[in-house]
Amino acid sequence: MQIQHPFPPLYNAHSEILILGSFPSVKSREQQFFYGHPQNRFWRVTAAVFGCETPQSIEEKRTFLLQNHIALWDVIASCEIVGSSDSSIRNVIPNDLSPIFAAAQIRQVYVNGGTAAKFYAKYQQPALEKSAVRLPSTSPANAAWTLEKLIAAWAVIRQK
Repeated sequence: MQIQHPFPPLYNAHSEILILGSFPSVKSREQQFFYGHPQNRFWRVTAAVFGCETPQSIEEKRTFLLQNHIALWDVIASCEIVGSSDSSIRNVIPNDLSPIFAAAQIRQVYVNGGTAAKFYAKYQQPALEKSAVRLPSTSPANAAWTLEKLIAAWAVIRQK
């Protein structure tokens, strides 16, 4: 069964970097916001990179992202997926990223993990003519990467 992405991108005119995931997890779809699974390390990693407290509520997460000029969205608009398993993704329809690029001065695109990188390269990069930097996934499934290693790798998002 094809599942539609259930919530909009987060960005404003001041966004400078765009971080793209693949498709929201079951928990994120339930919460209607990005990286909702409590074991996903996205919020701990990005907060550490910017020297901030880890945001807890959705409103705190929105504020944190926008204050740090981060736009957040996913590569996939709809797909078939089993639970939250990226490896099960089939029949992808990509998101249109052009509204974000029209509204903000995005200087760099980052992708969170291999699945996002694969689908970005296939669908969005040719249209946008903008490459993306692949970062290691913050998913709990990426157990080989410790929190410390993730923070070190993700520190690149803060560089100008």
